[in-house]
Amino acid sequence: MFMPRVTPLFGRWSLMKMEAVVADHKRNGRMETKPEKEKPVKPTSPSSGSDVEEEEEEERSVGSLKRVSNKKRKRSIADEGRAAKTKPSREKRDTKKRKEKGNGDDEEKKPKQRSSVKRRAKTKKEDKEREQELKLVPFIEPTGSCSHSESDSHVKNDKFNDCRSMTRSLRADLGELAICHQCFKGEKRFLFICIFCEEKIYCFPCIKKWYPHLSHDDVIEKCPFCRGTCNCDVCLQSSGLIETSKRKLGDHERFHHLQYLIGSMLPFLKNLCKAQEEEIETEAKIQGLMTSQVYVSETLCSNEERVFCNHCATSIVDLHRSCPKCSYELCLSCCQEIRGGLFSERPEMKLDFVYRGSRYIHGEDAEPSSSSVLEDEADDKPSIKWTADENGSIACASKELGGCGDCVLELKRILPLTWMSDLEKRAETFLTSCTINSLTVSNCRCSSDLEMNTMRKAASRNDGSNDNNLYCPDSFDVLNQEELLHFQDHWRKGEPVIVRNALSNTAGLSWEPKVMWRALCEDDDAKTSDVKAIDSLANCEVKIKTRDFFQGYIKGRSYGNLWPEMLKLKDWPPSDKFDNLLPRHCDEFISALPFQEYSDPRSGVLNIATKLPEGVLKPDLGPKTYIAYGNGDELGRGDSVTKLHCDMSDAVNILMHTAEVTLTEDQLSAIEALKKKHKQQDEKELQDHNDVGRGEIVDDENGFLHDETGSALWDIFRREDVPKLEEYLRKHCREFRHTYCSPVTKVYHPIHDQTLFLTVEHKRKLKAEFGIEPWTFMQKLGEAVFIPAGCPHQVRNLKSCTKVAVDFVSPENIHECLRLTEEFRQLPKNHKAREDKLEIKKMVIYAVEQSLKEVEMLLPDLS
Repeated sequence: MFMPRVTPLFGRWSLMKMEAVVADHKRNGRMETKPEKEKPVKPTSPSSGSDVEEEEEEERSVGSLKRVSNKKRKRSIADEGRAAKTKPSREKRDTKKRKEKGNGDDEEKKPKQRSSVKRRAKTKKEDKEREQELKLVPFIEPTGSCSHSESDSHVKNDKFNDCRSMTRSLRADLGELAICHQCFKGEKRFLFICIFCEEKIYCFPCIKKWYPHLSHDDVIEKCPFCRGTCNCDVCLQSSGLIETSKRKLGDHERFHHLQYLIGSMLPFLKNLCKAQEEEIETEAKIQGLMTSQVYVSETLCSNEERVFCNHCATSIVDLHRSCPKCSYELCLSCCQEIRGGLFSERPEMKLDFVYRGSRYIHGEDAEPSSSSVLEDEADDKPSIKWTADENGSIACASKELGGCGDCVLELKRILPLTWMSDLEKRAETFLTSCTINSLTVSNCRCSSDLEMNTMRKAASRNDGSNDNNLYCPDSFDVLNQEELLHFQDHWRKGEPVIVRNALSNTAGLSWEPKVMWRALCEDDDAKTSDVKAIDSLANCEVKIKTRDFFQGYIKGRSYGNLWPEMLKLKDWPPSDKFDNLLPRHCDEFISALPFQEYSDPRSGVLNIATKLPEGVLKPDLGPKTYIAYGNGDELGRGDSVTKLHCDMSDAVNILMHTAEVTLTEDQLSAIEALKKKHKQQDEKELQDHNDVGRGEIVDDENGFLHDETGSALWDIFRREDVPKLEEYLRKHCREFRHTYCSPVTKVYHPIHDQTLFLTVEHKRKLKAEFGIEPWTFMQKLGEAVFIPAGCPHQVRNLKSCTKVAVDFVSPENIHECLRLTEEFRQLPKNHKAREDKLEIKKMVIYAVEQSLKEVEMLLPDLS
C-alpha cells in the first residue's frame, strides 16, 4: 500500500521532529523547487469546473509546509458570534439558489452529498491507518538515482499530499471546527493552522486574496489574528484588539505636562474672566447698584446643548444677554461692538456660480441653453443700525435681524456664580506653589550637522529667515522625551512637522479600499449602493456606485474626451461614526499617531480637547477619512485637490494607502490638447473682463519635479505671510475657477471661502510680486504631517490616496484658535466656515478644571 512520506503527527515530540525534517528539506533545497505544470493531482471529491481550476491554482501555489500540532481547539467568542450571524444568511442564500435552479438540480445534488459522506468516512479511516503505520516506518531520504525532473515532481506531489493530509487530519480531529477564520468555510481544499495560538485556521484562497504579503509558512508560524492584522468581518468590527498607546507616562512626567498645560492656559482664562467682570460692572451701572450686589439669573441649559450667539454664531460659554420675550441671545463680544459703535450687519453671502453646460467645463464655448443667473447680485437694502443706550443697556435686535425689538436684553449666566473666578484663583495658587520651567527655552538642535538627517528642505526664502527646513524625525525616535521637547520648540514657532514611517509602529492592518469597503458593506445591498463623491472638475457632488468608485481608485477613470476624472470622498465614513463603523481601523490609526501626548484624541495629556468631561457636548474632531484619486502632472483644471483653507485647530494627517494610475499615450495627447483649449478660454475671459494688470497666463511646462515615492504635494504658508497672501488672492481672484469651472468673481474671505488653489505658476507669481512662498514638500506613504492652527494650506494628490486626519488643540496654539474664532465671527451669515464648531473658550475653562483635578490626584503619590 502506498504511504506518503510525511503525514500529520500529533504531540509536542512529533512537532519538534517534523520541524527538524522541514529544516532538513530546506537545507537540501527540496522545499524551494518550483512545482511543474505537469499532471496536477486529482481532486479527492467531485467539483465543478471552476472548483477544479481553483484547486489546481491552490496546488500550484502551495509551497513548503511546516508541520503543526492538530490540537483540539475551542471555538472563540468571535467565531461563535460570526457563526450565529453568518449561518442564517448562508441558509437563506442556499434556499434562494435552490428555488432558482428548480427540482432538477436538487436531484443532482443528492448523490453528490451521499458520495461525499462516504468519501469523508473512507478518508478518515485511511488517515487513521496511515498514522498507525507511520509510527513504525522511519522517514527515508530519496536516492539520487532518479532524474532531477522526476525528483522535483516527486517532491511536488509530496507537498500536495502533505498539505492534503494535514487538511484531512484537521477535519478529522476538529470536525465542524475545522473552518477558516477569515471566510468561515471548511470545505476549502487546503487549510493552515497557526502553531502560535494552535487555534486559528486560514484557507489558501483567503491568504492569497486578503494577505498577499504573507506566505503559507508565515501564516503557520503566526497567523494574521496573532499578528493583529486580521481583516475578517468580525475583527474589523472589534475594538481593543491592539494597544493604541505607544508610550506610558509616569506620574512625574504627567505632572510636568499638566503643570505646563495649566501655565499655558491661565492667561486666556484670565482674559475670559476679565470680560465677564466688565460686563457685570456695566450691569451694575444699568441697575444703579454696587458690583457685589448684582444678581445674575441662570439660563436653563443642558450639557448636551450648544448655546450660540444669534448674531455672530459664536459659542456662548457663560455670561450673555438674552431677551425675556423671544429668547434672542447675544454674546459679550457683540455687546462690546454695539456699545462701541462697531456693529456689523453681516449680510448673507451670494455666490451663484453659473452652469454653462458640460462643453464649457471642458474648454468649449458656453451652451446657448445654459443658465443665465447673475452672479453675486447686488443687494440694495438699506443698512440696519443697532445701538446701545447711554447707560450701556441694549435692546433686543429688530425683526430684520431675527429679534423682536421690544425688550431690553437681560444678563444671564450658564455656569455657577463665581465658578470661573474661583477656578482662576485655584490655578494661580497651584502655579505659585510649583517651580515652573520656562516655556521659551529652545531645545532645537537642527543647526548641528549631526541633526541634519532630521530636516527636510521645503522652501528657498531669501529674507534672512532660518525656517526653510522642516523638522522631520523618524517615528521610532519620537518616543523619546528629548524629541518631544524638540517638537515643542518647532511647534511653538508655528512650523509644520513631518514624521517619517508612522505606519512602522502599527500592527500592519490593511488600508486597501476593498478591505475598508468590505468592513462597511455588511450586505449585498450596501455593496451596490451609491455614494456621493465630489467631482474635482465641476466641484459638485455626483452619485456613483461604491464598487465603481473604488475600481476607479485603482485603475482610474476618464471622461469621454479622455480627460482624467478626479473624484474624492471627503469625510467617509462620517467622522462622528468612524469609531463605530471602522473600530479596528480607528485603533490602528491612533496607534500610528506620533507625539501622542498631543495628537491622541482619546487620552492625549496635552490635547486640550480631551479634557472636556463626560456629559458635555464635544466638537467633532475626527478621525476623518479622505479618499481621492490623483494625477502626477498638474492638470491646471480639475486636479484632485484640497483647496486653500485654514483650520481653526491643529491637525495631523497620515497617508495610509496609495495607488498609482498610469495614463495611456492617447490620454496624454488628449490632455495636452485640452490644456491649450483651457488656456485660450482663460485668456479670452480675462480680456472680456478688462482685467488690466492681472498678469499673463503662462504655461506650466516644468511643473513640480517630484520623486516617484511622493504621493501628495503640500503647500503650507507661514502665519506672518497671511496678510500678503490675502492681498495677492484678492488681486488675482478672477484667474481662479470654482463650481462648474466658472471664474471666481468675488471673495468674501480669500482663504476661508475655500474656492482657490494656487498652481505652480501662481506660486511663482506670488513670490515675484509679494516675496513670499509656502513650505512645499511631498508626503510619502506612512508619513504624518502636523499642521499648526492658523497656517493656510492646500494639498494636491499625485496618486490615489487614502488619508486619515484628526484635529487636536495644543496649548501652544490657543491664541491662534481664538484669533480665528474672531475672524469667523465677521463672515457672512450663511458662510460655511462661520459656525464656531470648536468652542475654544469652553475648552480652556474645562481643561483648566480637569487638569487641576488630575494634579490633585497625583500630588499624594508624588509627595
